[in-house]
Amino acid sequence: MAEEHSQLEERIIIKDQHTKEIDLVNRDPKHINEDVVKVDFEDVIAEPVGTYSFDGVWKTSYTTFTVSKYWCYRLLSAILGIPLAVVWGFLFALISFCHIWAVVPCIKSYLIEIQCVSRIYSLCIHTFCDPLFEALSKICSNVRVALRKEI
Repeated sequence: MAEEHSQLEERIIIKDQHTKEIDLVNRDPKHINEDVVKVDFEDVIAEPVGTYSFDGVWKTSYTTFTVSKYWCYRLLSAILGIPLAVVWGFLFALISFCHIWAVVPCIKSYLIEIQCVSRIYSLCIHTFCDPLFEALSKICSNVRVALRKEI
């Protein structure tokens, strides 16, 4: 009974990961587009002191910019949003697939194989180089260096 209950909870948790509620108010909760696409009228068009257009032109320009940006974005997202979501979903699924089924197994295989090579290399170094360097160190251990200043 307890196993069935835990399996049911596990299925509910897995289902919730794919059908979780999305926040329709805060659509950038991780702030990934905080500085990138925040472009307002004042960020693009500005009139310095002394070169003002008519107030009506300025207000109409502001309204035109704001409304056209808003509706162009909505129109583009309505037309291209779902196809691009499919493309991005496919791309990230492909990246995940390659990482899970190719990259990580290759790295693990390499680490296993290199461990064997590492042991052989270490054995060769200890067998051949250690005696050579030990002999060289004994030869050089009695070398004395004296510095004299000749006038």
